[in-house]
This record gives sequence, C-alpha cells and structure tokens, in this order.
Amino acid sequence: MRRMWPEEFNAIISGAEEVVLELPGEAGEAPLRRNALKARITMEDYERIWPLAEMRFRLGHESFAGKAITLITTNPHYHAWHPKDGGSVDAVSESGRHYKTDYIVVHFLLDDVRETSPA
Repeated sequence: MRRMWPEEFNAIISGAEEVVLELPGEAGEAPLRRNALKARITMEDYERIWPLAEMRFRLGHESFAGKAITLITTNPHYHAWHPKDGGSVDAVSESGRHYKTDYIVVHFLLDDVRETSPA
C-alpha cells in the first residue's frame, strides 16, 4: 500500500532541513547512517501529525519527489531523535493580547523510493 503524505501538512516538510542520522553499529561494524528531515514545528502541528507517527508516507512535494518519510516518535533504535522541546516564543497579537507558541523538534526518516522501469 502506498500512502501519500497529506497535502495539508506540506508546510511542515517545506521548512525541514535534510540531515544524516548516525546510529552506532554492532561491535566491529561501522555506524549506520540514515538520511532524515529535521523540522521545528508548533506543538499544535505536532498534535495534528501525531496519528501519522511511525507510518511511512510517499511525498508528492516537488522538492522531495521519489522520497518517503516516517515520523520518528517511539522507535527505540532512534531514541536520540525522538521529539524534543523546541522552545517557545512569546508574542503580542494585533489586539495587544500576549500569547506563547510552543515548538517541538521532530525527525522524519527519509528514504529513496523511486521506482525504475526495465529498459
């Protein structure tokens, strides 16, 4: 089954930074490297994408065509990249009311899923 990333969340992906996660290898083996996306998003957006956690989605976003992502949340192999506090920002609305926006840093595993066709 090929699940597509919901278009309503493309803004989260658009602002993400490509990074490489390095996992320790088994004894005597080289560390494992995985491509990933790192994003600082609002807590509100995180709560909206939480139901998509640990599921793989193909991206239709033009800059990530042929890629798939998986939101890391509780996988023990990726504990160092579980969601973390991203700080908060205090601001004042146009009406003069003070409010605070909380952020969280999340990582998505990024895989190449381009399909090749035989010549």
